[in-house]
Amino acid sequence: MSTTEGSAEDLPTLVDTALLRDLPTTTRGTRTRAALVAAARVVFERDGFIDSRLTDITKEAKCSTGTFYTYFDSKEQAFAAVLSEAQEDMLHPGPPHSGDEVRTVIEQLRAGHRAYIESYKRNAKLMLLLEQVAAIDANFRRLRLDRARAFSRRNCRWIRKLQDEEYVDPSLDPLMSARALSAMVGRMAYFKYAVEEPDWGSDELLVETATKLWVNALGIPTDGSRRK
Repeated sequence: MSTTEGSAEDLPTLVDTALLRDLPTTTRGTRTRAALVAAARVVFERDGFIDSRLTDITKEAKCSTGTFYTYFDSKEQAFAAVLSEAQEDMLHPGPPHSGDEVRTVIEQLRAGHRAYIESYKRNAKLMLLLEQVAAIDANFRRLRLDRARAFSRRNCRWIRKLQDEEYVDPSLDPLMSARALSAMVGRMAYFKYAVEEPDWGSDELLVETATKLWVNALGIPTDGSRRK
């Protein structure tokens, strides 16, 4: 889960930028590369990273192997391109907000959970793929952990702020709380959408359950007021 505090810019990338070539400078090149990236995502999500083949990607994109090598050196590089395009939507930094919008603490939590669940659901197959790649690629695993820690630190700042404002139990360690609660919501989404485990109920039930668990764990009064 991500709160509305912070922005995508303060999060590390999931992509080793050394794997990415410069983008094409022509309209045709841009279009061809985009078709290859879209095809690579289809193949990776369908077959898994390990079992996917370069020829499957070119077949899906309806192009030659030579064309693939014009834009990418390997399927690892194509995977990096897929992640580069999808990562901000996959790991949603939080719902948009305007200066005119006023939310209670509980409404902020609910909105953040809903935005996270919606983006996770859109990218469930790719999220499952990330689990596979993280298990076999140490560099990617490091990048993924760096990003998870950044999300936890940002949620930690939000919790600490609410402690200062007397909404959250002051005895809680804000970083440990952020890491535990963020991991909980992430695994809830993983089991419901990525591996499609049954009996998780509706999307709204997941949002409401996650929100109530955060509220209870942080000691926020159920009416969203400050602690007495």
